[in-house]
Amino acid sequence: MTDRQMENELASAERRNFLKLTGAGAFTAAMLVGAAGVMWSDEAVAQTAREESEREAAAEHIMTLATEYVIGTSRSYPMMQLDVKENIQNASNGKIYVKLAPGGQLGIGSALAQKVQGRTVDAGQFSLSNFAPFAPAVDLINMPYFCGANQRFVNLVTSEIWKKEVDALVEARGFKPMFYFCIDPRVMAVRQGGSAIITPADLQGVKFRVPGSQMLQQFYRMGGANPTPVAWGETPSAIKQGVADALDPSVGALYAFGFKDILSHVTFTQAVPDSQVYACNLEWYNSLPGDVQEAIAWASEMSFHQNLAKVPSARAFAMAEMAKSGVEFHSLTEDQLAEWQDTVGYQRSEWDTFKTELAGSMDTFDQLVEAAGTQGKYYVHDA
Repeated sequence: MTDRQMENELASAERRNFLKLTGAGAFTAAMLVGAAGVMWSDEAVAQTAREESEREAAAEHIMTLATEYVIGTSRSYPMMQLDVKENIQNASNGKIYVKLAPGGQLGIGSALAQKVQGRTVDAGQFSLSNFAPFAPAVDLINMPYFCGANQRFVNLVTSEIWKKEVDALVEARGFKPMFYFCIDPRVMAVRQGGSAIITPADLQGVKFRVPGSQMLQQFYRMGGANPTPVAWGETPSAIKQGVADALDPSVGALYAFGFKDILSHVTFTQAVPDSQVYACNLEWYNSLPGDVQEAIAWASEMSFHQNLAKVPSARAFAMAEMAKSGVEFHSLTEDQLAEWQDTVGYQRSEWDTFKTELAGSMDTFDQLVEAAGTQGKYYVHDA
């Protein structure tokens, strides 16, 4: 048998075992075997399935945790979903079994947030932009240069003023935040054939793909671009066809969603974080015993530390893979960053309405600004 035939035979065996396992209803076990890099042997499959079955049977509470991303995404986009599952189970001493539903099985974006809010799903992961329609206060993070750099974002979302003011508003909408995790700042990524965006002058007239966020649309309009709302699922074709010239997810997201072959330049402007949150349904959380609630809090803390440690390696992987396709990366000087902040930054009066509507008052917003600039106990690497 040739090497190629042997590889094909092994691949076929792995597919058969995967289908057999998932067909038997042991999807979580299948994911865990695959994520561990274990070949799909009968022994590995059976052992993992047995362990998962025993954990579920012994648990006092089942937690359905839904995410938008497939297992393995953390290599370039550090959302740590398998770690979150494992940490919750271990921190609760087995009292909680986490049924992980990755890859958008139970919905993505705002649809998933709505399911968690309605208690159809116990907990989920979603971007703050998709979370904002259900918990508007978190949209504050989309104000340019308020907390775009990783360290400012982490300082902010772990501060006492954020917990007191913003988390309270989030809970009023029926969510219990577990932790806000760090990905990296959004970038300015240009389609193939375009020129790098380095200064606001380079942004003039660019058809910039934006999500539904009014704040992000205003940001790019202030910079001189033509904001072009495009649904996320339609964005790759919009970029390929020239309906939009540029877009702004983080490098990790660009790689994870397959943009590496249709881009030419990526610029780290550090204006807005590409940030996410894990959150529970508040009613479900409040129904748990106190010690189990404490376990979820401790598991969230552990997962957050793992997330922060993973940020630079995830970025490095995504950049290396995209560079193979010819994508060029650009970091800005302090003077160039200052020019962007002068042009679109949160200190401008155009943002005052957002500050008072989302933070409640200008005084509260000023306290949030101070928190973003105050180093807390957490450190994260900046792009």
